[in-house]
Parts: sequence; C-alpha cells; structure tokens
Amino acid sequence: MRSFQRHWIFAAVLIIMYPLCAAAHGVSESDQAVINNGGLLSYIYVGAKHMLTGYDHLLFLTGVIFYLAGFKDIVRFITVFTIGHSITLTGATFLGIKADEHLIDAVIALSVLYKGFENLGGFKKWLSTGSPNLLFMVFMFGLIHGFGLATRLQSFEMGTGQFLPKILCFNIGVELGQVIALIPIVFVISKWKSFSSYKVFYKVINWFLVVAGILLFVFQMHGYLYGHG
Repeated sequence: MRSFQRHWIFAAVLIIMYPLCAAAHGVSESDQAVINNGGLLSYIYVGAKHMLTGYDHLLFLTGVIFYLAGFKDIVRFITVFTIGHSITLTGATFLGIKADEHLIDAVIALSVLYKGFENLGGFKKWLSTGSPNLLFMVFMFGLIHGFGLATRLQSFEMGTGQFLPKILCFNIGVELGQVIALIPIVFVISKWKSFSSYKVFYKVINWFLVVAGILLFVFQMHGYLYGHG
C-alpha cells in the first residue's frame, strides 16, 4: 500500500510541477509559422498549446479544484471561469484592447497566490474574515485570465481576413487545452482524497501555490520594470 501511495505522490508531483517546467507560454517563431502556413485549425492548435503550457492558468485552476467537493461543482466552476475568460479573450482581441503582458501576468500570478491563500484558510486565520464568494471570484479572475490570453493572441501577426473566426478558433483551442490539462489534475486530486496523506498533500500543494504566486508576481514585475530596456 505504501509503495502504491509513493507512486501516486510521484505522479502528482509530476502533474502539479509540469506547468512550471513547461516552456513559457509566450509567442514563439514556430507558433507564428504554424499560423502563417495554416488555416483556422492552426489557431485551434496554437490555442491548445498555449493553455497546455500556461502554468499560471493551470496553477489557478488547480487551486480551484482543491476547494471543490464533487464533479458537478468542478464543472460549474470551470464553466464560469471559461465564460469569464472567453468574454475578455474574444472582446478585447476583436476591439484591439491590450495591456503590457507583464502587468497582466503579474495580476494572474496574484490569482494563484489568492487561491492557495484561500484554500489554506488564510482569510479566517490571518484576516479574521470570511473569504469572498468563490463563484464570483472565479468569474472575475476568468475575466483577467482572458485579458491575458487576448494580449498574447494580439502579439501574433493575424492578418485582416477572417479575423473573428480566428479569435474564436483560438478560444476553442484554449478550451480543448484546458480540458486536456485538467483531466489528470482532477483525477489525481480526486483519488488522493482516499489516502491518509491527503491533508499533508493538500497543505503542501496549496503552500506551493502561495509561493509560486509570489515568485511569479516578482518575476513579472521585474520583467515590466527592467525588461523593456
């Protein structure tokens, strides 16, 4: 049993750490080449790839999943998050609204910190107050994450033809990538609840989210302040 549990620990660490070990989800020459040489399907591919390597998005969603009790709750909250980021991804890109990517990613990093802090009972323990409504906060953070996606998409040379279909295809790709990434994360967290080590696992991962959120915030602010030179 202990050997089996150790294998689960190893698998979980790989799944949780994968987003931070993956390539940064920026705009690469290879992705631009895929878009230049492909049609609308290329936007689906690049959108999915972006989400699969989007460590900040996945870390936030991991924190959300930890807080939820069952599959119905997971579907409900992920749907709300998806609606939020689809609104700003589509709207901001179509209207040409964007911001410095470092600042947006810094706010997204704070969403990772927020979720870990909330999961650890930080509002009650250290602020002596209840945490804000989670469904509302997930929607608001979804809007912010979507704005980050819109800023990233606008970094590509998209041309002028089929502009809205290209945005929608990128969004579809993001959703597909999100589902693919969440399946193993949901599976591991759900299965781990039956182990006696779950409480330790829960604390370790959520403290990891807090620390990762802080480090990512500092990294992005450093990029904003000193990366434009």
